[in-house]
Amino acid sequence: MNKGIRPARHVRAFVAAGAVVSLFGSLAGGSVAQAAPNGKSLNVLENVNFEGSWPGLDPATNTNDAADLNMMNAVYGGLFELGANNQVIPDLAKGYKFTNGGKTLTINLRPGVKFTDGTPLNAQAVAFNIKRDLEPQYGCICDSSFPVKSITPQGQLDVVIQLKEVFAPIISAFSGSAPNWIISPTALSKMGEKAFALKPVGAGPFEVVSDKPSAVLQLQANPTYWQKGKPLLRNLTFTAVGSDQSAVEGIEAGDAGAYQDLTTVPLVAAAKKSLQVTTIPAALGPYVVQLNTTAAPFNNIKAREALYYATDPQPINKGLVDGLGTISQSPSGPGALFYFPTVPGYRTYNLAKAKALVAQLGGGLKVNLITSSAGIGVQIATALKSQWSQAGIDATISADELPALVSAFHSFNFQAALQSAGGYDTAIGNGMALRYASSAPFTGVKDPKLDKLINEGVSVLSPAKRRPIYRQIATYISDHAYSPFLFNVPSWNVAAKNVSGPGLTTSNFFVRWEDVTVK
Repeated sequence: MNKGIRPARHVRAFVAAGAVVSLFGSLAGGSVAQAAPNGKSLNVLENVNFEGSWPGLDPATNTNDAADLNMMNAVYGGLFELGANNQVIPDLAKGYKFTNGGKTLTINLRPGVKFTDGTPLNAQAVAFNIKRDLEPQYGCICDSSFPVKSITPQGQLDVVIQLKEVFAPIISAFSGSAPNWIISPTALSKMGEKAFALKPVGAGPFEVVSDKPSAVLQLQANPTYWQKGKPLLRNLTFTAVGSDQSAVEGIEAGDAGAYQDLTTVPLVAAAKKSLQVTTIPAALGPYVVQLNTTAAPFNNIKAREALYYATDPQPINKGLVDGLGTISQSPSGPGALFYFPTVPGYRTYNLAKAKALVAQLGGGLKVNLITSSAGIGVQIATALKSQWSQAGIDATISADELPALVSAFHSFNFQAALQSAGGYDTAIGNGMALRYASSAPFTGVKDPKLDKLINEGVSVLSPAKRRPIYRQIATYISDHAYSPFLFNVPSWNVAAKNVSGPGLTTSNFFVRWEDVTVK
């Protein structure tokens, strides 16, 4: 999900798919080798209100799967990774190709890969995993965008996926969602779902030693990992921490080596004096006030318009993040594929119009705004409450941890939610479908015309042809006043001077844990 629910970096991905793409044989290697014998240990801190909250690490049953990206990638690796310059890198897969005009995807697996229980990671295992992840009873939050018709193993190393229709960003959609993380079917059968979630078996760079959910996850190097000489670390630990301040202090004291997604701006300058601070790429879209348009008060467009006119993102951006955020009028950020900072006809701040609309509503306008207790969400919500009060809008704020927010969305039990939206490709992650499609698990809109536009946006493979469709979608959302947009919140990774690794101390979207090292 996102970080308001705060989106993890896996939702910021995209591959510029051509009409037919073939990467078979794109990476050399595949021989199994021992992990680096001189590896050291690293303790990584994660905010307990988002990345640091994991109920279990079974991809199918983990409703926090997007948030728990780092743990999942460390244990399972992935069919695909996202590398520098947003390029998709086959990992457990060796390559892929599209045929049948983009409706058939064949994934070719790397030979010789085994799960840590010794069983083979083959086409049968991958087909089993993807089918299971997409079953309706499971709560995976980023998988609704997979328009899969059938999945068939072909021999030992090829998995053929027939799509119901062309879905342009499907390869990027794997990264950071459950179908990318392949579990051992044998281990699941022996252990059962509950036990497996606490000590999962994958084929990634690390294997689980012990797991105390939402507290401490201890991993050790996988001795049969497919990449020769990797992972570079011998031990990797993820530890939940309560705040940005505590995390920075922990690294400075030597209790940990890294912390991800710091959003408290005043801490950045201080941290730079003794630690490495790396800016996370700004492809993620802005915070958005997502409205439940199916129930009062926001089934009335006048109430929605009042909120638009009462919202002024500029002073909030300046006051909370020193103006470092980028204001947008659509669910996309400056590093995104389809970025539209301004939208014709967008209702910008106008206090007089806001007051007039509130007056027309008769009994005034009362709003319950939910948000995450992690990061900067509560501060933004508090600033909005102050702004809205000037227009006569009475807001109450409910700040909860991720599971409670997930429940509120799934039950449609919310009026307004401060979230962040978008991704490198707005079709996936926290993008258009997740926030605005009628059937999505985190939507507040039921609009067949918007659904049709969203489907059109993924029906062609050419990014150039998709762009005008997403501009039309942004305009449609604005015209119907479905959700006021604010600004993207900058975030940083913090690490000790002796830590290095792509995505942790460089500005990649994802951390490649097999390449992280401690000097």
